[in-house]
Amino acid sequence: MASHLDLEEQEQLEQLKAFWNRWGNAIVWVLTVCLLGYAGWVGWNIWQRNKGAEASVLFVQLERAAKNGDLNGGQGLWAQLQKNYSSTAYAAQGALLTAKLQLDKGKTDEAKASLAWATANASEPAYADIARLRLAALQMDAKQLDEAGKTLDGVKGSDFAPLVADRRGDLALLQNKPDQAKVEFKKAYDGMDKQLDYRRLVEVKLASLGVAVDADANKGAAP
Repeated sequence: MASHLDLEEQEQLEQLKAFWNRWGNAIVWVLTVCLLGYAGWVGWNIWQRNKGAEASVLFVQLERAAKNGDLNGGQGLWAQLQKNYSSTAYAAQGALLTAKLQLDKGKTDEAKASLAWATANASEPAYADIARLRLAALQMDAKQLDEAGKTLDGVKGSDFAPLVADRRGDLALLQNKPDQAKVEFKKAYDGMDKQLDYRRLVEVKLASLGVAVDADANKGAAP
């Protein structure tokens, strides 16, 4: 009986050796690649966390500079975020904040450039959409109407649809298309939360075009 088991074990061992001789190297390579991939993933996450922490420090400093109206200091901090931390959300937030600071100081072209950077490089789509909405407004102020339309075309987030419609209404008015403006403003009005104060502004725009909205729709709106 013992001899029979020994023969079975020896046969299994020979089969295992044959299998390993055929597939052993491939298995080792697959395991090595998997382990390297996992190690790389862990390392990448650690690196990203460290980058995010460093970027957050710069962004806090940028907020302080913006609050104090320090254009040179703010732009210097933004340049660091842009150069070294462009993959973080703080870079896009920094672009939006820097653009506001630049605009407050009358640096419209610089503000446009900061917003354009955010539209192309923001790590989160929402920040890119916010930048597009603000950039389109500046383009309309500069009578760059075709460019503003193209910029609005790039806004994809459904949450921003009412604001896009409002911007398109403004654009239609600048293009002497009041009927189209009515449609866009109504779309914006209907899409906005009833509690949103901005909705009242859209209502005023509609009223200026002779469009009356349902009075019941305003019940419960913020005063």
